[in-house]
Amino acid sequence: MSFLTPLFLLGAAAVGLPVLFHLIRRTNRERNVFSSLMFLLASPPRLTRRTRIEHLLLLLLRCAVICLLAFGFARPFLKQAMTAPAASTGKRVVLLVDASASMRRANLWSDARDTVDSVLRHAAPGDQISLYTFDRQLHPLFTFDQWRAAPAGERSALLSRKLAETSPSWSSTHLGSALIQAAELLADAAGKAQGSQGRIELITDLQEGSHLEQLQGYEWPKGIEVAIDVLKPLSASNAALQLAADSDDSDAKAAGTVRVRVTNSPGSKREQFKVGWALSDKPVFADKPIDIYVPAGQSRVLAVPIVPAGAWDHILLQGDDEMFDNLVFARPPEAVRLNVMYLGHDTETNPKQALYFLERAFQETRHQKVGVTARRPDELVPVADVQGSCLFVVTAALSQESAKALRDQVVAGKTLLIAPTAPDMQLTLRQLLAVDNLSFEEVRPANYALLSEIDFRHPIFASFADPRFSDFTKIHFWKYSRLNAAGIPGAHVLARFDSGDPALLEVLVGAGRVLILTSSWQPDSSQLALSSKFVPLLYSILESSGAPAPRPAQYRIGDVVPLETLAGTASSPAAVRLPDGSQVRLPAGEKNFSQTDLPGVYTLTTDTLNKSFVVNLDPSESRTATLPVDELERLGVPAFRLAKPGSIEAERKTRFQNAELENRQKLWRWFIAGTLVVLLWESWLAGRTARRLAASANMAPG
Repeated sequence: MSFLTPLFLLGAAAVGLPVLFHLIRRTNRERNVFSSLMFLLASPPRLTRRTRIEHLLLLLLRCAVICLLAFGFARPFLKQAMTAPAASTGKRVVLLVDASASMRRANLWSDARDTVDSVLRHAAPGDQISLYTFDRQLHPLFTFDQWRAAPAGERSALLSRKLAETSPSWSSTHLGSALIQAAELLADAAGKAQGSQGRIELITDLQEGSHLEQLQGYEWPKGIEVAIDVLKPLSASNAALQLAADSDDSDAKAAGTVRVRVTNSPGSKREQFKVGWALSDKPVFADKPIDIYVPAGQSRVLAVPIVPAGAWDHILLQGDDEMFDNLVFARPPEAVRLNVMYLGHDTETNPKQALYFLERAFQETRHQKVGVTARRPDELVPVADVQGSCLFVVTAALSQESAKALRDQVVAGKTLLIAPTAPDMQLTLRQLLAVDNLSFEEVRPANYALLSEIDFRHPIFASFADPRFSDFTKIHFWKYSRLNAAGIPGAHVLARFDSGDPALLEVLVGAGRVLILTSSWQPDSSQLALSSKFVPLLYSILESSGAPAPRPAQYRIGDVVPLETLAGTASSPAAVRLPDGSQVRLPAGEKNFSQTDLPGVYTLTTDTLNKSFVVNLDPSESRTATLPVDELERLGVPAFRLAKPGSIEAERKTRFQNAELENRQKLWRWFIAGTLVVLLWESWLAGRTARRLAASANMAPG
């Protein structure tokens, strides 16, 4: 017999109380006056029946009550009832081994291999075992089919050899996705083999950076449990180095630096570090490093000056025990050059005209350089300039040749913004939109017009959707052109004036589009150019025009790199040189590169260009503090933590099984029932004894 709460057995020590009560007798309180006893001889007390234990049966019954209560509260159960007949088939076990970048720390990978070997030694003869590793993806190393096909005596050795042939990657930990895929593998296997049970043996460092998002709302299959073996690193301290997001400033001092963030883990014993550029393949600083102090659990952002080209390869962090996240690769930011072509009669220096505000709206940043090219509307624009522009702005009537050239560019996918300022633009609008009957008239409101009914779902106004930025009522329009949107096929009104007339229309033409702003932003037409909405509105139009986005400063391990951001529309054969020196030839017409498995500098080469980009570790891998197992249970994973590597039945699982067994047997009810029976017997016997003593006292001679 076993007990679920054995501490209650200590209550049986109270069995001494009835014995003590039986030995205690009340002293005679009656006093008789007597003369001096000085002449009497002293005599020791003699043992009489008053100092002996009387009513032995009554004493035993009272002791039994206390013992029965102690046994009942200790919740006894019979372990023999847990023994079940051996199943005809063993369990299906999925060994799920973490092979992410954080497993590169000191002892973790060797501990993972030892744990797998221990699980194999403790496996039952009928068990079927498969081996999978995971990082961003689930990687099969030894499947159930391979286990069944291998000779029985060689299965464990083959599986161990497969694990020995692999090593941790540089990818991030997507634990949620791996658990779901492993559970579905077991669920499918259980559907094919009725009665089989499944278990996932998760071997991981369970770091806080593990991605668990996919477990939200996932319904865990029944009959599948997860045994978690958490690997402990030799040192809990870890400092990490990452590239920090660059701010879009044009400060000359900031342009000559690379901003990095140093993060120190909670509970770290190291707080002093050095940061600087390092030589290729050598942990040696190329220049004098920068000293930085980072307390445990905090982070600091540091601007590292760029050293002369060719003398550096990556930025190194020294002072930390774990080196897997102490390198970050960087390249000086390369700004994307965009061109906006303006067609109108305005001059660049006149502050009362639209071109003056257009040129000053597009500011040069570290990541993007937007140039505005002004052309006369009656001027023949070179084809190269037209093809090199991503956005066209027209404020005056165009010649037929120019209008046709612009329409061809719009059909090919470009964006054209028209702000008509005079009635003579009717013919130009008809040619650009291919509409025969189109007319507009100038409207001058009595006071001013305001914008209303703005479509904040459209990409142009999406950045203003927040209630803090959606107020356009402070922008006054003194005049605008009234257009009949119904007369333009496919026209979509993005904003209206408070009079109901269209303020901004979008017309799709081929693969591109034409935007018609019925009022100009020059001061004599509106206050738009003087408002805080003007610059973000122009950038929204530029971004939605299909212009290439600024190149990111870095990519993460496993990211897909769009080649158009590097090579533009170049179609010549290309190759990518990897950080380890190998080269990957790309098929003709390939638009993406996905083999970003190593941190370092990648170089894209074609017949006409040579562009490099960097790939770094996911910052989530540097969050190496151990995640509580309770977090997995909160997400619905039926998890228990192994007491030691290789043990099959965890202490927690045993306690749960014991509680379930005790709840099924409910032996405590028999002890409570026995206690009530003994109490009834004791009460009857005590009453009978008391009546007998009273009768004896009455019959005694006075």
